[in-house]
Amino acid sequence: MALLEVSNLGIAFGGLQAVSKVDLSIEKGHLYGLIGPNGAGKTTVFNMLTGVYKPTEGNIVLDGVDITGKSPEFISKAGVARTFQNIRLFNEMSVLDNVKVGLHNQIKYSMWTGILRLPAFRDREHQMNRQAMKLLKIFDLDGEAGLKASQLPYGKQRKLEIARALATNPKLLLLDEPAAGMNPNETEELMQTVRSVRDQFGIAVLLIEHDMNFVMGICEEITVLDYGRVIARGDGKDIRNNPKVIAAYLGGD
Repeated sequence: MALLEVSNLGIAFGGLQAVSKVDLSIEKGHLYGLIGPNGAGKTTVFNMLTGVYKPTEGNIVLDGVDITGKSPEFISKAGVARTFQNIRLFNEMSVLDNVKVGLHNQIKYSMWTGILRLPAFRDREHQMNRQAMKLLKIFDLDGEAGLKASQLPYGKQRKLEIARALATNPKLLLLDEPAAGMNPNETEELMQTVRSVRDQFGIAVLLIEHDMNFVMGICEEITVLDYGRVIARGDGKDIRNNPKVIAAYLGGD
């Protein structure tokens, strides 16, 4: 059984059918791409997968659990984490504390333990610091743990957002245009980082990206949307040579 099974997924806003009959099947530990022209419905699909939007049709099953229309909190706890097109960090918090925010569901202590700063509280805080620093080290950000998130250059802010998402211990990581705004060197480094994350954590990754070299170079399977519908599916070679995909991006009958 696949980690994520999406069948006949769709959503309408008023009289507009934004996404219709989208099917996805994502295996554990694999890298998938979701591409398409601007306005094709890619981010809308992400928003349905994460509970931001409630589908008007279809089903979403994660690791055997039906998460269709569930709250973002429920879906996060079930094992889905995401990043966004526009970086959403806590800019005035430290790099370390940004990652610790993602650990809040895993490190537990009672209200009074926290208020009174009892030994259990200090133990949990030390544990969170250790876990957060391990994640930062993977992204080569451990040396900047004490800086404010806003002080990091753009490429490292992108990495920090991925590190924070990983702190929630997901089964499936959704990356919304992770290479946006990066130069070629940063993009190549990010490709290696995403592969490393997949290998080290054994999670599945689904990404939206406009950089075709990034998608073709990293994804084992790609699904193409146009006007909210799937028009093609396959590996990089299949997609690159598909007439429907070429027409969707470049125009045609």
